[in-house]
Amino acid sequence: MITIENIHKSFGDNHVLDGISAYFEPGKISLIIGGSGSGKSTLLKCMVGLHVPDEGTVIFDGEDFTQMDFEERVPIRKDIGMLFQNSALFDSMTVEQNVMFPLEMFTQMSRQEKLERVNFCLERVNLPGSNKLFPAELSGGMKKRVGIARAISMSPKYLFCDEPNSGLDPETAIVIDELIQDITEEYQCTTIVVTHDMNSVMGIGDKILFLYKGQKWWEGSNKEITRSDVKELNSFVFASPFMAAAKKNF
Repeated sequence: MITIENIHKSFGDNHVLDGISAYFEPGKISLIIGGSGSGKSTLLKCMVGLHVPDEGTVIFDGEDFTQMDFEERVPIRKDIGMLFQNSALFDSMTVEQNVMFPLEMFTQMSRQEKLERVNFCLERVNLPGSNKLFPAELSGGMKKRVGIARAISMSPKYLFCDEPNSGLDPETAIVIDELIQDITEEYQCTTIVVTHDMNSVMGIGDKILFLYKGQKWWEGSNKEITRSDVKELNSFVFASPFMAAAKKNF
């Protein structure tokens, strides 16, 4: 369980987050949606400690992450898997080295144990035998899958994904969504995904937060989102050509 309470964040005079509170449950996928500049990625970065909130708290299973120093945060960081928007693979490292990176940082495993874990994770994302490839040799979808393999290498309790389908074709995006869904169920992760992809919202959104001008404007499930009478949410949801075409069926 992750709980955020009254999160505020400003950059200079730009008040990006304005008092956001929510909770996120294990074994479920929570999506954070909203237009550009609504604060989605900033909220995610506050939750994982890449930004420090000006006010408010981030609580992981009863522990106040915002009040911890660097050393105190290490046990929680070990439980966090992170999939970045452009995968954030190290170009100079092979696939094997990229996936092994968190194991090198946080564990005392033997070399053989690390390699076995890497191979398991690569098989889990349907990339067996890709160990010695470099990121430049991978397609966009393959890079995302390597990013997921790295994110699950530590068997995370919490999985954060920032625009996992960005730059992918629709078919590959569905593969990534299904993989995130499978991983969430398998590990019973508390999974939080920042996205603007309405296919993802309708396909895997157990819980959805809609941000508007730095505030939580709406919260609900993907079954409720199309029945909302919130004007700003409807404008966002039905801006998608897919959703606009499907609107007549709702």
